Amino acid sequence: MSPKQKSSVSRISSCYWPIEQLPGLSQQEQSQLQNCGITTTEALVKQGKTPVDRLALANKLQIHLQYVNKWVALADLARIPSVGTQYCGLLLHAGIGSVAQLTTTPIHRLHQQLLRFVVATMQRRDLCPSIEQIQEWNQQARTIEERR
Repeated sequence: MSPKQKSSVSRISSCYWPIEQLPGLSQQEQSQLQNCGITTTEALVKQGKTPVDRLALANKLQIHLQYVNKWVALADLARIPSVGTQYCGLLLHAGIGSVAQLTTTPIHRLHQQLLRFVVATMQRRDLCPSIEQIQEWNQQARTIEERR
């Protein structure tokens, strides 16, 4: 890795987004989260840190735990700058549920999973992220995990 690459990797930090940008949330769900003081993906990740925390949040919102788990997973993945809210849903559909899991998944295997999913749902190979893009996700995820 060149010194320039090293310095850019060391500057990577988690990204957080307004809760409205998290994919798959209805207006009502966004309002429910905002009423609980959750206005960003950072707040969602913090309030859903443990299984007990997620259960408490689901009870507070009076919704099924499955939804809270999904939202926290999306918010966690969206912390990766090159993933953001654009690709966090794609990763979740491919079976990646956290930044930590992304760091341990072989890049080529993840690319195959994503390709299968994209082709099955959209019938287009060209919409699948490239291996280079997945490598960038992996590198940024590792940097974020190292800072925990």
